[in-house]
Amino acid sequence: MPEPDLRYPIGKFQKDNSPSPENNSRHIAEIEALPAQLGKVVEGLTPAQLDTPYRPEGWTVRQLIHHVADSHMNAFVRFKLALTEDAPTIKPYSQALWAQTPDNQEPVETSLALLDALHHRWSKLLHGMKESDYTRTLIHPESGSVPLHLQLAIYGWHGRHHTAHITALRERNGWK
Repeated sequence: MPEPDLRYPIGKFQKDNSPSPENNSRHIAEIEALPAQLGKVVEGLTPAQLDTPYRPEGWTVRQLIHHVADSHMNAFVRFKLALTEDAPTIKPYSQALWAQTPDNQEPVETSLALLDALHHRWSKLLHGMKESDYTRTLIHPESGSVPLHLQLAIYGWHGRHHTAHITALRERNGWK
C-alpha cells in the first residue's frame, strides 16, 4: 500500500470546468461548516500538540489555524473586490512569510473566533449573490483571470484540506 501524501490528504484541488448552482451551494456549505469543523478538530489539543508540525518540515497545527484565517480573510476581500470592481487585480502574498509573523504564536482560539465571524459574513455575502455574480472575475498576477465560482470551489477545498491535515496528524499520533 503506498504511503499517504501528507501534503494532500484529500488530494490536490481539482478544477471543476462545469460550474453549477448545485456546486456553488455545496461549496458555500463547506465554507459555512469550516469554523465549527476546525474548532472540533483542535479541541483538547495541548500547547505542545498545537506546536507540532502536521508533516515533516510542514507548518504546526497552530500555524495552520492562523493560516486559514489569513487566507480566508484575503479571499473574502477578493470576493468583495470582484463584486464591486471590474476584474480587479489582486495582490498575492507570501503565505510562508505570513506564517512566520508574531501573531501566529497567539492562541488558536483567536483565529477560530475570527473565522467564525468572517465565515458568517462571507456566507451572507455568498447567499446574497446572483448566479451571474459567480462568473465575475478577478485577476491573479500568477494565474490570470479567475471567476468567482472557481474561487468559491478553491476555498471550499482549502478548508477541508487543512482540516484533514490536522485530523490525519491526530490519527497518526493517537491523539484522542
